[in-house]
Amino acid sequence: MSRPDRFVRVEGVPLHVVVEGAGPAVVLSAGLAMAWFDWDPVAALLAARGRTVIRFDRPGHGLSAPATEPPSTAGEARRIAGLLDALGLGGAPVTVVGHSLAGFHAEAFARLHPERTAALVLVDSSVEEAPRTVLPAALRTGAARALGRAVTAAGLPAALGPALRRGAVRASRAGGGAGGAGDPAARDLVRRCYRTGRVWRGALLENSRYPDMAAELLALRGERPLTAPATVLAGYDGSAGGAALRWLGRQAALADALGARFEVAEPSGHLVMLDRPHQVARAVLHTP
Repeated sequence: MSRPDRFVRVEGVPLHVVVEGAGPAVVLSAGLAMAWFDWDPVAALLAARGRTVIRFDRPGHGLSAPATEPPSTAGEARRIAGLLDALGLGGAPVTVVGHSLAGFHAEAFARLHPERTAALVLVDSSVEEAPRTVLPAALRTGAARALGRAVTAAGLPAALGPALRRGAVRASRAGGGAGGAGDPAARDLVRRCYRTGRVWRGALLENSRYPDMAAELLALRGERPLTAPATVLAGYDGSAGGAALRWLGRQAALADALGARFEVAEPSGHLVMLDRPHQVARAVLHTP
């Protein structure tokens, strides 16, 4: 593991991976349309505290190759396992950390691979108590692919991609909006990733299967117990707004359902790893 930045092939797809540090392994997986560099502050803290930190881009995200098929919850859990195998880390259990949508994948990994899971940390994870699908999955997937091709053909990623990325990050952080926290990512990395249609097509494809992945995880909870210690870390901006308080309530209910420790990161927007990296690192280090 001399080179921190590399590509490994998992189930036929080249994945971009960054491995740093030494010690017990931690896998960091970011939410929809995010990239490996969004974990930079957390990764640095964990590597400094004696952890091997593994960050990777899912297919169609960051610098990874496009997806060859629509994602599934079990499939993404299998991808994490395959990534660990490809890195030669098939032995000691790992702490798996999932942010937002990737919380589905991290929890599925912990349930499907209990012998490989030391701990589970969910960072402002997606929550769907009663997922429903209105349109058939194949129709949603086809529409997402068609939209992705159209957006790319129109040149929108090259023209607007980096600006849209920066706007989304600003809106998802504490104090978002004019004068608030911005996007700390290096401009060259943002351009390299978000000027490509590949990333936007990947995000659209993943988003099209969101309700299916939520339903799959809900079924999995009834079939495979969670045996690893877990922490649910919820972002909270400190406001008394109804939406913010309802979100905290849903995150607390998720923790109760999982038998997990519940913590609140405040002040923080959805991108807790950028707003409260020290708290994310502490949650990882203190679970169990």
